[in-house]
Amino acid sequence: MRKLDNEELERKTVEEFKKSEKLPVSILLDNVRSLNNVGSAFRTADAFLIEKLYLGGITGTPPHRDITKTALGATESVEWEHVEDPATFVLELKSRGYEIISIEQVDKSVMLDKFIPEKGKKYCLVFGNEVFGVDEKVVQNSDICIEIPQYGTKHSLNISVSVGIVVWDFYNKLTGDLFRV
Repeated sequence: MRKLDNEELERKTVEEFKKSEKLPVSILLDNVRSLNNVGSAFRTADAFLIEKLYLGGITGTPPHRDITKTALGATESVEWEHVEDPATFVLELKSRGYEIISIEQVDKSVMLDKFIPEKGKKYCLVFGNEVFGVDEKVVQNSDICIEIPQYGTKHSLNISVSVGIVVWDFYNKLTGDLFRV
């Protein structure tokens, strides 16, 4: 066994990424404070061919050195847009046919391992503020809330970790071998 050189990884160029078929999944960051978390979301969105990243409310936007440092160039490949009011914006996304899924601990949440996304549907995954989570108005306008099962004492994950877990799970459940080389 040996580590692969960068040349052996067969990375897409930014142009190839933009032309690639995307997962029918977008991400909305709802008032995320940490610019490093924003950069990490860009990087995960790039890794799993996410359709678009929406940066809502106070969420920072590129260009910013802390976002750029963590994103490692993904701000150039991933399509993104800033939206002023995430609660209003999710209603617009619903009118465009997206199923809104907030990642939040609520009284009627569905555990991630039990949720099976349907092929042919479009999804927007909402991740909330590091302290307050997804805004209550956004939760109320969501079609469903998904919770990541946790078994320790904290029942709290960093948003960048949550984005990685949920997006990887959706990618695997929606694609099977569709995108794999």
